[in-house]
Amino acid sequence: MLELADVHAGYGKTTVLRGVSLAVGAGEIVTIIGSNGAGKSTILRTVSGLVPARRGQIRFKGKPLGAKASAVVRAGISQVPEGRRLFADMTVHENLLLGAYTCAKAELPARLAQVYDVFPKLRERSTQAAGSLSGGEQQMVAIGRGLIARPSLLMLDEPSMGLAPKMVMQVAEIIKSIRELGISILLVEQNARIALELADRAFVLQTGTIVKEGPAAALRDDPFIRRAYLGL
Repeated sequence: MLELADVHAGYGKTTVLRGVSLAVGAGEIVTIIGSNGAGKSTILRTVSGLVPARRGQIRFKGKPLGAKASAVVRAGISQVPEGRRLFADMTVHENLLLGAYTCAKAELPARLAQVYDVFPKLRERSTQAAGSLSGGEQQMVAIGRGLIARPSLLMLDEPSMGLAPKMVMQVAEIIKSIRELGISILLVEQNARIALELADRAFVLQTGTIVKEGPAAALRDDPFIRRAYLGL
């Protein structure tokens, strides 16, 4: 589905990613874990076309991925950004529509209906200002905005950030249900325990370099991972 090969990227004169190689298969949940500042979000932003790759290749469904963010969305990749990034004064419905700019007008009712089927609570809140919702409900809007483009791959950046433990578990169930729709998921998550429980495979990023990779279940039992990321 998605393949990064020896990708280097950064901001200005600062190099953040140093030869990152990873892959996401069809129907997989793949997670990237690492400390703050390791470059996890930069990987997603590079795939999305928001940060240009300086070296390496990014391929999607076997073809080179376009460098423009709009081309990435049209190819079938959506990103749900860290911090949700909603327009607080706009309604839930209006925020969802912002994810549908590549959608033909005739398809829009069906796409909205699909999002509301995944998140019934948003149907009830559709006329409310997004800023008036709870943190968990705002995360649902952010994910719904990504889903309305009907991506083949959904990239989630810290979806549990700032949420109560009960809501974190609900978001985890939402991620599982999205995979059941046939959508592959690339998950960046500070909560390594949740990430490794959800994912099929995992990559560990340190200072812009992949230092470990493998089945998530195996990494959960890795002594280094248990000590450095799981606090065990």
